[in-house]
Amino acid sequence: MIFEYRLLLLFIGLMFALPLHAKGDLCELAPGVIARAMFTTQIDDREPIDRVLILENKFPQLYFFSDLRHLQGQTVKHRWEYEGRVIKEKIFRVQGPRWRVYSLNKLDKSMLGRWTVVITDKDDCPLKAVIFQYVKSNQGESSAIINLR
Repeated sequence: MIFEYRLLLLFIGLMFALPLHAKGDLCELAPGVIARAMFTTQIDDREPIDRVLILENKFPQLYFFSDLRHLQGQTVKHRWEYEGRVIKEKIFRVQGPRWRVYSLNKLDKSMLGRWTVVITDKDDCPLKAVIFQYVKSNQGESSAIINLR
C-alpha cells in the first residue's frame, strides 16, 4: 500500500514537472539537447564572441545563438519575447547531429526591461529559455558582457 502511494505521488510530481504545450497538452521530451544558448553582440565563424546578461540601450541589435545536439530532422524556433509578449520568431530546420543557429533582433531603445528567447520545438513546446535585461545607458547600470575569446 505504501509503495503504491509513493508511486502515485511520484507520478503526480512528474506530471507537473513536464512542460506544457501552448494548448495545455503535455509536451513530449525532445530527443536531443540544447548544449549552449546565449545572447551575444556578434557572431564570428558561427560562434558567439561574448555572452550578454545585461545590455545598455546604446546597442541597437542583439543576436541569440544556440548549439543544438541530436535534433537532426527536427524544426526548432527562436521566439523573442519582451516582457512576455512575442516580438519575433525565427524557424530553423536542424540538418545535422550538431547544428549551430542564431537569430538577430533589432532593439527599440525604449523597450527596456526583460527580454527572453524561448527555444521551442515544432509543437511550440519549450526546450530552453534565456533572459537578458535591456537597460537605459548612463543610468547607473551598465552592460554585463562576458568575453568568450
